[in-house]
Amino acid sequence: MSNDTLVVYLRLKKRIHIKPMQLITLGQIARLVIDSEKWKMKLTELELYQHRMEDGNRVVIDLLQIVQTIKQMNPALSIESFGDPQVLLIVTEQERKPRMAVLLFSWVLLFFGAGVAIMNFHADVGMEETQIRLVELISGERVENPLWFQIPYSFGIGAGMVLFFNHLFRKRFNEEPNPLEVELFMYQENMNEFVIADEMNKKTGDEE
Repeated sequence: MSNDTLVVYLRLKKRIHIKPMQLITLGQIARLVIDSEKWKMKLTELELYQHRMEDGNRVVIDLLQIVQTIKQMNPALSIESFGDPQVLLIVTEQERKPRMAVLLFSWVLLFFGAGVAIMNFHADVGMEETQIRLVELISGERVENPLWFQIPYSFGIGAGMVLFFNHLFRKRFNEEPNPLEVELFMYQENMNEFVIADEMNKKTGDEE
């Protein structure tokens, strides 16, 4: 390798949101490191892709496509890549604002649905009789409605759910992700992998 050869280090982003018919440059989809500010500016503004309506709302830009475009601009540049070999472009008209009526309906539905699910679970396992028996063992007498035990138990279920999901409205107790966030992250990652694989298969089929 010549001493005059410039090395371009780039890391593609996993996914970005773009608008229909938007022009995509290298600086929008990748992080670049190069010793020349002049070439860094040129590469940042390097045009890679112009969205077309027939391309749909999911587009994949492959690393080989990027390398080919860079080499066409300057064959002397040496390229070192890190991370994912593709970037997913998600085409959206505009950011949708949450509709309060739908949000409120979903919240009420989930709240009462969760309550019914907990009650049915307690009925299936005979929790009421278990609590009565526990109170009898503690106090020595049988009480059919041991509210002094059942009420704190109910509050304990709510407190346990708050601690489990690590959220109370907008307040977060620590930086550890909660199980719901982990599941949403895994779902998004699997969805991205599927869409990228599907788009790459389509490209391969078109080339053949």
